[in-house]
Amino acid sequence: MILGIGNDIVDIRRIEKTLDRYGERFLSRVFTEVERVKSDRRAQRAASYAKRFAAKEACAKALGTGLRCGVYWRDMGVINLASGRPTISLTNGAARQLGHITPDGFEARIDLTLTDDFPLAEAIVIISGLPAKGDRR
Repeated sequence: MILGIGNDIVDIRRIEKTLDRYGERFLSRVFTEVERVKSDRRAQRAASYAKRFAAKEACAKALGTGLRCGVYWRDMGVINLASGRPTISLTNGAARQLGHITPDGFEARIDLTLTDDFPLAEAIVIISGLPAKGDRR
């Protein structure tokens, strides 16, 4: 069952200007260390950060809170599973909110798709509830 859907689109040039103007202050406020290492290695650094920014916005929408109710930027981090599939790792307030929206007997799965085509970056997040392992619903 779908528990939440969110999408967001970001102008890469806006992120590039924000990186130039606020640099470390912006990066440390919004992105996890894993995201920073990955994005800083990219030739298209601003596009990489823009996709991750869009993913966080989309995830906050899918959680049903936006960036409030104890959900903060760095509570959501874009990661890749061993298969290469992107997803979002949640901590703190975002993880608590995910727990609130996930029904008993179900496990949450976060699917994420990212794309960019200059000057835009986009992310779509779908949070699904899957029957817990061993549960025969």
